Formats: sequence, C-alpha cells, structure tokens
Amino acid sequence: MSEDLNPVVPAEEQPVEMKEEVLETAAETAAETVTDNSRTDFSNKGLKEIVDLFKELIDGDNMQQLYKHAEALKAAFYKNLRKEKIASGILQPAAEATDAEAPAKETPAEGQPAQETVSYNPFAEIERGFKDLYSQYKARRAAFTQEMEKQKEENYQAKLAVIDELKSLVEASEDLKETFPKFRDIQNRWRAVGPVPQGKVKDLYDTYQHYVELFYDYVKINKEFRDLDFKKNLEAKEKLCEKAEALAEEEDVVGAFRTLQKLHEQWKELGPVSKEFRDSIWDRFRAATAVINKKHQAFFESQKGSQKENFEAKSALCEKVEEIARREIKDSTTWNTLTKEIENIQKEWKKIGFASKKENQKVYDRFRAACDDFFARKRDFYAGFKNQMQDNLARKIELCEKAEALKESTDWKKASDEFIELQKLWKEIGPVSRKKSEQVWKRFRAACDEFFNNRDQHFGSQNTEQADNLEKKRSLIEEVRNYVVEDRDEAREALRAFQERWNAIGFVPFKEKTRIQDAFRKAVNEKFAEFREGGSRFAGKAERAVRSERDRLVQKFMKKEQEIATWENNMGFFSQSKNAEALLGELNKKIDIARQELARLEEEIKEFDRQHEQE
Repeated sequence: MSEDLNPVVPAEEQPVEMKEEVLETAAETAAETVTDNSRTDFSNKGLKEIVDLFKELIDGDNMQQLYKHAEALKAAFYKNLRKEKIASGILQPAAEATDAEAPAKETPAEGQPAQETVSYNPFAEIERGFKDLYSQYKARRAAFTQEMEKQKEENYQAKLAVIDELKSLVEASEDLKETFPKFRDIQNRWRAVGPVPQGKVKDLYDTYQHYVELFYDYVKINKEFRDLDFKKNLEAKEKLCEKAEALAEEEDVVGAFRTLQKLHEQWKELGPVSKEFRDSIWDRFRAATAVINKKHQAFFESQKGSQKENFEAKSALCEKVEEIARREIKDSTTWNTLTKEIENIQKEWKKIGFASKKENQKVYDRFRAACDDFFARKRDFYAGFKNQMQDNLARKIELCEKAEALKESTDWKKASDEFIELQKLWKEIGPVSRKKSEQVWKRFRAACDEFFNNRDQHFGSQNTEQADNLEKKRSLIEEVRNYVVEDRDEAREALRAFQERWNAIGFVPFKEKTRIQDAFRKAVNEKFAEFREGGSRFAGKAERAVRSERDRLVQKFMKKEQEIATWENNMGFFSQSKNAEALLGELNKKIDIARQELARLEEEIKEFDRQHEQE
C-alpha cells in the first residue's frame, strides 16, 4: 500500500461539458491508508473468542467486514497462541511477526532443536482449526475478488451497450415525444450500472459524454424540456459546489480529499447545464476543488520532514541488526540474548512512522534482509544442536557418576569442595533433550542430596569453615600453653599477638563456642596472669555482661551465615527448574542483602572485642 497520496486536480471543463481526470486511484490509496491506521485490535480476546468471531465473519454475508478484520484476527490469534504456549511451557519466549512489516522468523525453545517434537502440544487442534478458517477466508476472498472483476467487466459491456443505444438515438430522426423518454431511460440505466475496470473508465466516460452532448446540441428537442433539464442539472451541481466548499472547513484533510473524489464522481454522472452557466458553475466547483487539493498537498508536504527523520531512524536500526547478524555466536544463551535484542529493535521499528514513498520499501527490505539473515543463522545453529545436546548428556552422566562415587565420603571438607565444583560444572554444561533432562537431573541431585544430608547430620548446623576455625583455635590454645615466658616485654607482645590471632579466626560451631573460649581464657590467664592489667578480664559480673552481649551478636551472625549457606546450596538445583532465571535472581538478591548484614555483624563483633580487649 502506498504511504503518501498525490493530489489530483481536475482538468478544465470543455465548452460543451466537463472533461476531467478520474481521481479514483488516489481516493483508493487514501482509503487504504485510513483503513490501515484504524485496524481493530483483537489482542485482548482469548483464542476461542478469536476463532468464534472469525467463523462468524466467514459464515456471514458482509465480505467487507471479513476483509477488514481478517488479518487483525490472524495477528491476534498467533500472538495469543504464542503467549499461551509460553505460559504452558511448550514454547520459550522468541520473536514473532505480528503484522505485514515484521520479518518472518523462527525461534526454537531453549534446549530444543528446531525440528524435534518433544511433547504433546494441546494447542495443535485449535491452531489447525484456525488455519482451516483462514484457508476458507482466502478462498472466499479470491472468489469475491474474481467475482468483482467479472462484474466490472460485465458492467463495462453493459455501459457500452447503453452508449450504442445512445448513439443510435442521436442518429435517429424519431418524433421528440418518443426520443426524449428513451433518452431519459438510457440515462437512468447508465447510472444504475455499477463500476467498471479502472483502466477503461476515462475512455468510457468521454464517449458517453460526447453522445450526451450531441444529443442535447444537435437533436431538435423542445426548448421547454431542454431548459427544465438544464435547470435541474444546475441545481444539482450547485449543491455539489456547496458540499465541496464546506470541505474546506474539515480538520481531517485526508477524509476531505476522499469525500471530494466522490463529489467528482457524482458531478460526472450529472447532465449538462445551459451554456450561459457552464463555465461559471464549473469554475466554482474547480475553485472549491483547488482549495482541498492545496490543503491536501500541504499536508503531505508537512510529512516530508518527519518522513526524513523516520528514514534516518530506520536506517540506524538496520545498521544495528546488520551488526548483530555479523557476530560470531557459539552458544544458545547468546543466541537467546541477541534474539531478545532483535525483537526489541523490531518493536522499536514498528513505532517509527513511514519514510517517503521512494525510500520506505527500500529501507524495509534492508531491515528484513538483516533480520532474515540473523534468524537463518540461528536456525542453522539449532539444526546442529542435537549432536551438541548428546554431548551435553554424556558430560552430565559423567558428573552423575562422579557425584555417586563421592556421595558416601566422610571427608567432609574435601568432598564438599568437590561437590560444589561438580555443581558449577553442571551449570556450565549446555541443555539436553527434554525427555532426558529431568531424568539425568534427578540422578545428579539425588547424589548431591545424599552427601549433604549425611554431612548435615554429622555436623548439625556446623559447616566446614567453622570446623576448620575450631581446629585453628585449638592449635592456638596449645601454642599459648607451650609458650615459655622469658622476658616481660616479650611476654606482653606475645599476649597481644595471641589475642589478635584469636580474634582474627572466624566462628566455630555454636555448641563448641563456650568451651573453646573458656579454654583460651584459662590458658591465657595461667600463662600471662601477672602481665595483664586489672587482673582477669573474664571474671565477675562485668565479664558475664560482656559475654552475654557478645553471644547475642555471635548467634545472629551464625544464624545469618547458616541462611546464606542454605541458599547457596539450593542455587545449584534451581538452574534446572522452570522459571529458573527469576528464582535465581530472587535468591541472589537475598544473598547479597544477607552478606551485607553478615559483614556488619562481623565488624560489630570485632569492634566489641577490640573495645573489651584490655578490660
């Protein structure tokens, strides 16, 4: 469809009667533009509603309504069908063309080759039904168009027959009382015949007007009848002039232009007026026409600036897609990321208006070619994806075997590190076919669960890091006990160093905390009692108050630390579930917040220890 209209100004009227260019082509173009801009949106309807409405239109008799809404219904149906498939898990999000300007593309679901059917599709039947309806519509439309063209040709032949009758009437020398009624009958039958093929309109109307003029000018008719007919024609043409003049006040320039074309069609159907009014009435109508044509021309001139901007914006989008299409892409994640980027560019493209008639199709062809190139390469990538998924399956089975070999290990620290590494490797491996994905994942998860459950039962709420810290503190206590005091200054420095090392060591399992702390205090008091100012820092009510406050902070720290450990352990399992990206995003947010709280608590504990170190 053309995006801009060329206004048409009728030619000057000849002395006998008007002779003008037919404006139907421009009128049809304008009508197409308006119709396209007002296409009904059915996207808020469900799939069944769309199918039922489409069937109702096909079964009805209003072909214009069917033609007007068919493509909008089709676009809404496939848009909603895709949403339903995504919601049910049958299809992963991907690009879909929704109108005549969106480039065609195919987007296989992530982890699934383009040609492989992996599960029962509950939407297949309703889609098949819709395709049947659409086929019926196309058949009806083709038949309707063919019938219309056939009817126009029949109308053309009918009007030729009318002209032949008019020609015979002009050449005959019958009595006026018989000739004039025949002429009126010929006029009525001419007007009753419908439209003819566009390419034959001008010659047909020129021929008809020629014989009408001959009839009025050369047939000797009664002047009374002639003047009466001229008067009626003049009154009708004056009304058309008034309507044309009123169009100058219309705000809708395109709509006014379309209405003007209809007035010109009516003008052509009217007979002549007396010679004294022929020039004046035509000049009046032509003047009103010129006003509308001028406004119409100005309107489209004003569009040129925005059309240039639209062309530049669309050219920039072409460059973006072309750059993306040239990239070397080797993994599914990148393909999906870039697919979303292309989809966003396509949405942006649809928001941009038309470029000039000369440039619009060229820039669209360029954009579509770049999109087609990208999606063709994507299809090629997924065509070889099946072999890659087989390799991924073999690698995941190998990880399952390693996890099963480790699941009964009691070397908790080493085995935990190895399991974490296995989970990391698992997430780095690409997808496998759906029918194998759940099976191999359950096998791997079962081995992981068995080990971590055994570890949790052994350590309770402890983790490996706390167990290591407990051993470090025990070793430090032995160093204190084995320290030999030889010099008072060195002893003070050694005491300070022991306390700093103790505070630097992280937390121990909660049930061991009091015991190991008391052991350290006892060792320090026994070894350095005479060098500590103010006697034992661990005695009396002050000591119990300090210990109580510190215990409160430590308990909060350990609880938060355990939460983080649990979340991090669970993250390895979410990567294989549906909506994994959203779940992992929420967990990462929780972990980030918890780590900030953990760091704050750790700093509070260290500051607490520093403040009470010399008490």
